Amino acid sequence: MFDARPPDPATRIAGAPPVLGVPALSIRGLVKRFGEKVAVSGIDLDVPAGSFYGLVGPNGAGKTTTLSMATGLLRPDAGHLSILGVDVWSDPTAAKRLVGVLSDGIALFDRLSGEQLVTYHGLLNGMDRETVRTRTRDLLDLLDLTEAGGKLVVDYSAGMTKKIALATALVHAPRLLVLDEPFESVDPVSAANIRDILHGYVEGGGTVIVSSHAMDLVQRMCDHVAVIASGRVLASGTVDEVRQGHDLEDVFVDLVGGRHHSKGPEWLRTS
Repeated sequence: MFDARPPDPATRIAGAPPVLGVPALSIRGLVKRFGEKVAVSGIDLDVPAGSFYGLVGPNGAGKTTTLSMATGLLRPDAGHLSILGVDVWSDPTAAKRLVGVLSDGIALFDRLSGEQLVTYHGLLNGMDRETVRTRTRDLLDLLDLTEAGGKLVVDYSAGMTKKIALATALVHAPRLLVLDEPFESVDPVSAANIRDILHGYVEGGGTVIVSSHAMDLVQRMCDHVAVIASGRVLASGTVDEVRQGHDLEDVFVDLVGGRHHSKGPEWLRTS
């Protein structure tokens, strides 16, 4: 059976011992502009190793841009990023060995079968073929994709595509798992199975960062959370620290604004 627990970090970077107390992800002064628009405006954030960290914010808040820079997919205009002490941009190869990524909206090689796609990602990460074969089989079984493993990804449903993308992120047993809207379009049974897998991964020493719009899900699933809006961190800490005895969704709405206390026009009332 596939073991989602990440290996000893000393095996990930030759000669590098594990460093106790180092954040799984450290962000300092992160800035990104697209023309005149400032998408990320000086974000500072530490994600503790071994945490299940939720990143929440309205559409356009800068969540996806931040995660793309943190995982080496998008170069920042300014700032410093490190994964378990490894600088993401001065040593990108070493940093990327430590992280598995599920990015919302990123195209997959969908003319491969599901099994071929996971195998390809395993081989790209330098794993031997027998290990890749075993882990691919285990992941397809774990995510209820065994029967679909031989089908082209282009023919998958949205939920199946999300699950096969998660398998590609897990196959090399990374130290940090970064998931952008991982439960979007996933049915409730599959979502429950994925949550179990992720909690087992964290219990085994891994760290999960999940970006989501579902406040109830984040409140139940995560132990830490950061609220982002307009490219800035408005609040961060443990879930209990941020919500301060209130519902996380209410705290979120109060922080980002935008709630309109209106019952709507008269013509919408049917009685």
